[in-house]
Amino acid sequence: MRVTVLRPMLWTEDLSASIDFYVDALGFACGERNDDWGWASLRLDDVWIMLAKPNAHEPYDKIGFTGSFYFTTDDVEAMRAKVGDKAKLCYDIETFPWGMREFAIYDNNGYILQFGQEMTDE
Repeated sequence: MRVTVLRPMLWTEDLSASIDFYVDALGFACGERNDDWGWASLRLDDVWIMLAKPNAHEPYDKIGFTGSFYFTTDDVEAMRAKVGDKAKLCYDIETFPWGMREFAIYDNNGYILQFGQEMTDE
């Protein structure tokens, strides 16, 4: 048995606003959307994210997540420029001792999205 893909399902109270954020600020494409289900599937290159309104299967108080979503990119500077001021900044580009250059933003629901590029000695 192999696990081949992780596709996070992020809860949102406003499906349209969340789709707009990921499409406009980050360049995702909305592949599927079903307003009756309160669900959408988004893709950017090899990264998939699903968005959904909270449902009856899980107790719901408010949108929240303890942690962050980390995206690896081959050009962190270009990704930062693409985001521009379309999202609230968590921290701007930094190079860390562990060899990653990264920045982080908050999406429209408050989820932390980090974008990092592995630095080489070249």
